[in-house]
Amino acid sequence: MQPIYSDIASQLLLLETELRRLGQWQVESPPAEALTSSEPFCVDTLTLPQWLQFVFLPRMQGLVEQAMPLPRQCGIAPIAEEFFQGNSDAETLVAILDSIDQRLQRG
Repeated sequence: MQPIYSDIASQLLLLETELRRLGQWQVESPPAEALTSSEPFCVDTLTLPQWLQFVFLPRMQGLVEQAMPLPRQCGIAPIAEEFFQGNSDAETLVAILDSIDQRLQRG
């Protein structure tokens, strides 16, 4: 397995841990129709933490587990910076997303 897969898997675990620490992890999934939005990041149906938990993490974990091609660009960190603007507790979460963005860009 290529090193990128283990790197991304570790970062995804950190992301989940940080979402839980921030109290942004939900026990119940949103309605199925909320997950099928055609808008980027499901901005019309989900909050960013919901999108990370219910869309991004499962998709990325599936790609890693199956050693499928990973996206070269995600650009999630800037979206998170905007979403969490003024919330200093979310700095670590944004840093984790930035780390994922950078690792994917390096390939």
